[in-house]
Amino acid sequence: MSTPTLSSLRLAPFHLDDAGIAWVEGLLRTLSTEDKVRQLFNLACHGDDAATIDRLASLRVGGVTRFAGTDLETSWRATRALLERCEIPPLISGDIEGGAISIPFGTQLPNQLGLAATGSTALAEDAVTVLAREARALGYNWTFTPVVDINAAFRSAIVATRSYGSDPATILEQARVNVRTFQRHGIAATAKHWPGEGYDDRDQHLVTTLNPLSPEDWAAHYGQIYRGLIDDGLMTVMSAHIALPAYAQRHGVTGLETCRPACVSRLLNETLLRGELGFNGLIVSDACAMAGLGSWADRATFAPEVIANGCDMFLFPAPFEVDFPHVMRALSDGRLSEARVEEAVTRVLGLKAALGLHRKTLDERQPPLDEARATVRSPAHVDVESRVAGASVTRVKDVRGTLPLSLDRHRRIVVMTDPARDGFAGQPPVQLTIPDGLRAHGFEVRAFDPAHPPTPADTDLVLYLLAQESLLVQSHIYLDWARVHGDWRLGMRRFWHDIPTVLVSLGQPYYLYDAPRMPCVVNAYTAAPPVQAAVLQRLLGEAPFSGVSPVDAFCGLPDAAY
Repeated sequence: MSTPTLSSLRLAPFHLDDAGIAWVEGLLRTLSTEDKVRQLFNLACHGDDAATIDRLASLRVGGVTRFAGTDLETSWRATRALLERCEIPPLISGDIEGGAISIPFGTQLPNQLGLAATGSTALAEDAVTVLAREARALGYNWTFTPVVDINAAFRSAIVATRSYGSDPATILEQARVNVRTFQRHGIAATAKHWPGEGYDDRDQHLVTTLNPLSPEDWAAHYGQIYRGLIDDGLMTVMSAHIALPAYAQRHGVTGLETCRPACVSRLLNETLLRGELGFNGLIVSDACAMAGLGSWADRATFAPEVIANGCDMFLFPAPFEVDFPHVMRALSDGRLSEARVEEAVTRVLGLKAALGLHRKTLDERQPPLDEARATVRSPAHVDVESRVAGASVTRVKDVRGTLPLSLDRHRRIVVMTDPARDGFAGQPPVQLTIPDGLRAHGFEVRAFDPAHPPTPADTDLVLYLLAQESLLVQSHIYLDWARVHGDWRLGMRRFWHDIPTVLVSLGQPYYLYDAPRMPCVVNAYTAAPPVQAAVLQRLLGEAPFSGVSPVDAFCGLPDAAY
């Protein structure tokens, strides 16, 4: 059996040899139509529950996205059990982004915005090398990175700290490091979120978002980024719940159809991505439980459309037992063709062969437990953790020369914080370690009390510590004065005229929009413990600030720099 798609597996980014082609071709001959469709599904696995692992293995799907628990050994054993039970080697994927979206027990590295703030592709490569080595040690072979969205709308809560910033050239430079490093370590990289997020300040987890660029402007921004990565051998692209209306209009589409999400748009997946950009790799949908897709159509309609309109893999059915029958019914009634299923499953199997899963032993797909223990948080990795954390911390402004802090001038400190410090995907809330670090250096630190606001008589420094990174289903991230100050009346008070004041953001880089006259601002992009330790050093003058903001932290405001 020879098809154009099978033949294309000899080309980039798969580069299959005769043995790889033979393995794919053999499976295509023997798998039933139902089992081919099962290979098109990628399911989420939260935690390490044995019953969940058994269920996932029994479904014979093509891939599983692992959200690891809090213990290395337990997580390793859960993945090993899954690999042992799957007859066809599964793709094991994850959002290996760093920052808040990290393996809880792994080396804690900055998110993509923090890496860009180092201004160093060498440091970025060191960081991504650590992420890749630890992911491989835990059995991952597919990462849903890099995020190549553009921080154009500073109010975009979902892009903010997950992107490499606002400059397309910097994004491409950093993304190339990410793709090259992960794929060198046997982990397929994924550029997301196609066709490009960042100009709409809404979150596609909640609504179908719109990329407003003209075809020409899109080509100069996102097109440049995707084309560069495709030319470099990018293996997969994540097609998201984002529309590109101007491109659709250019092709004669009218009305609501111009706002069709990419994940169910043949025009964006086939005409633009495969046709104009020449992408030959695997296209995976974004999570299909997201409202950016669910608000567009009902599940019975969109589930088969994801595959029919160009995605090769369906990410996160809700649940599989509901969406799988929808796809099978569409095969029966003609809404989805067997030829399209054949094309999609060929690419899924081709990706597995390109990663060598068809010839690797179990220990080659997931190194033994002792090797994993020796890799995760090894001394060399912790050294990278410290170096990258320090290089990312950015002094945005200090117009009154408040820093460095000293016991002579700032002994009595009041800490103001926002209680909204949620962790990613149900992980524990972010813990602030900077206050205890200041206490250890002899400062008298107390939490803000709305009943007794700070005055010059009892306070030498007001320190705002905010820690909100880009996560899921957040419409906006902003400085909520009433919530931080604990009272709507106090929300209108500003202390910096009478008391030295510093704001440290361990996440969102745009708080100057809500506080343009804040006299001293430090952006650190993530609240990972090593980053907080690096912030403390720099607040105290024990190390220099070297980070460079990858975005306009002043939000274009004429008064924010003063």
